[in-house]
Amino acid sequence: MKKALTYILFITVIVGLGALSGVSNMPGEWYQSLEKPFFQPPPWIFGPVWTTLYVLIAIAGARTWLQAPASGRMQVWFMQMILNFLWSPAFFGYQSPILGLVVIIPLLVAILAFIRLSWNADRVSAWLFVPYAAWVTFATLLNLSIAVLN
Repeated sequence: MKKALTYILFITVIVGLGALSGVSNMPGEWYQSLEKPFFQPPPWIFGPVWTTLYVLIAIAGARTWLQAPASGRMQVWFMQMILNFLWSPAFFGYQSPILGLVVIIPLLVAILAFIRLSWNADRVSAWLFVPYAAWVTFATLLNLSIAVLN
């Protein structure tokens, strides 16, 4: 029962905070006025992608918490979550692609660090972060492109 509650808590909190961050930092007119690269995905894709990613991130976090709550892996997991939730306010809230880069680059490093730290200890958690790493790599390129174009 404790395991199930841990998973439910992690998923609820992470998906909920992700949704709150998204709703609180909507792109708006400023973002619409920016020049964007040709590979900019359609707006409707971000909600489903991030919801899926937040579930995967939460499962990896719950697994890590249950296995080693005071470990370096868990600390890196929390660090990447803080950076993740800071990106939208940095980019959209402050209307700053440069500030977005200042947040997203360490975020990507933290995601890759979590994968590396989890690889031997919990391969499932490491693999759960692979789609997240791929998406944030793409988002970093998108963020950089917007910064360069504007």
